[in-house]
Amino acid sequence: MRKLLRLPRFIFLLYIVPCLAQESQVNQEIIQKIRDEGLHHSQVMQIAHYLTDESGPRLTNSPGFKRAADWAVTRLKSWGLKAGLEAWGDFGPGWESEKCYVAMKSPYYHPLIAYPLAWTKGTAGLVKADVVMIESLSVESVKKHGASLKGKIVLPRQNDTTLRSAFEAYATRYGQGQLDSLKDSNMITADELNAMMSYINGLRDAIRLLQKIGSLGVLNMSSFGRDGTVDVSGWFSGKKENLTDLMALNLATEDYLCIQRLLEAGTPVKLELDLKSKMIVNDNKGYNVIGEIPGTDPSLKSELVMIGGHLDSWHSATGATDNGAGCAVMMEAIRILQALQLHLKRTIRIALWSGEEQGLLGSHAYVKKHFGDPTNMKLLPEQSKISAYYNLDNGSGRIRGIYLQGNKEVLPVFKEWLQPFSDLDATTLTLCNTGSTDHLSFDAVGIPGFQFIQDPMEYETRTHHTNMDSYDHLFPEDLKQAATIVAALVYETAMRQEKLPRKPLPATQPWIFDLFK
Repeated sequence: MRKLLRLPRFIFLLYIVPCLAQESQVNQEIIQKIRDEGLHHSQVMQIAHYLTDESGPRLTNSPGFKRAADWAVTRLKSWGLKAGLEAWGDFGPGWESEKCYVAMKSPYYHPLIAYPLAWTKGTAGLVKADVVMIESLSVESVKKHGASLKGKIVLPRQNDTTLRSAFEAYATRYGQGQLDSLKDSNMITADELNAMMSYINGLRDAIRLLQKIGSLGVLNMSSFGRDGTVDVSGWFSGKKENLTDLMALNLATEDYLCIQRLLEAGTPVKLELDLKSKMIVNDNKGYNVIGEIPGTDPSLKSELVMIGGHLDSWHSATGATDNGAGCAVMMEAIRILQALQLHLKRTIRIALWSGEEQGLLGSHAYVKKHFGDPTNMKLLPEQSKISAYYNLDNGSGRIRGIYLQGNKEVLPVFKEWLQPFSDLDATTLTLCNTGSTDHLSFDAVGIPGFQFIQDPMEYETRTHHTNMDSYDHLFPEDLKQAATIVAALVYETAMRQEKLPRKPLPATQPWIFDLFK
């Protein structure tokens, strides 16, 4: 998921806190065993292969998601976990693309790099249509052109026509200076949320008006800039009330701008298309994968340590960095703990979420069912029993540290726990937070929820929500390092005599999950 929210208002790095009390000495012998298993006997890439290459795109409620979820349950069970699918509520129909052919037919033939947005309906065979350019995708612009858009493919004019520079590297790692200067910003305000929702609702209204007029479809330009990389998601979630019959396609930047220049020059453009898609309506419920290692300590086994990542993806690739990587790492961390038979005191629970890309739906519903409701802060008994939730969802780069979500009290704890991994460059602790992914569902009800700092690699420049998000863009050594560190932190959290310290309970947040409704 693209990171929309950055929450706490201050930063507090390792070198600032020498005076804080230190956590008790870690068990170096166990940590070394975890390192050896995770770095030298890893299965993380095999797991990633099954979640991506074998399962395919994993749009929530799609056949690909079901393949991945069923495989994950089977694999967790094979490691000795109690595992299964847990329904979280009514999501709506799934969807998958079965055929996509798009080409410019006139003024000459040229195949286009294009993908349908999720839940776009097909064309019922090969169709041809003229392209008409409008000023913007807005109700005002659609009304201006009115009935002339009937039967046409609509192209909203783009003002920014500059390609991303070819001299800028796609993949990067954090330098120490960048880690030391990590910055944060304030929580998104209600006014900012309202402005964002107003913009999204404006797009929805324009789409529905185009459908009412009888337009054949609308084109969108990829925001990733160059070289055939196309970012593809969906106008709306699969909720029945949000679906539209209007065909929507995302085009590679170069193809889109070529068509725009032709139209600006007065040259008519005609496209031919053959799209086939399928709605999955046999089961509208959303499901999370849940697995558990029971604790062994009589007084602590009722308490939880949770880890997770979102299993759902978008559909133009196999969702490797977003977020097959996170799920593979979390499953590998569980495998490491099981392989070493560590007799953990607390119960360990892994969750692979669905509906994250439509607004943290799976994790939010899970938290509401098991722990409490952030809209009224009515908490359930199990909320007091969970020590921490660890999340991974920032691509396939190695872990460089932890976003502490404003929780000052855990800083000396994590400082001690990360010390054995200083040689693997995982040393940075900051009180600021990365954006909207599933740890926020836990933080919203007062549970210590953490996302890891990861090297950015190609995540925000090449793979995030794009047709390039495939297995080949994973970094094996980084994923091994990440799984090893996660396994160690889970071990320490499970064995610590006390649960991790908590921040004060947050205020009610009635709007925090409204963005994607």
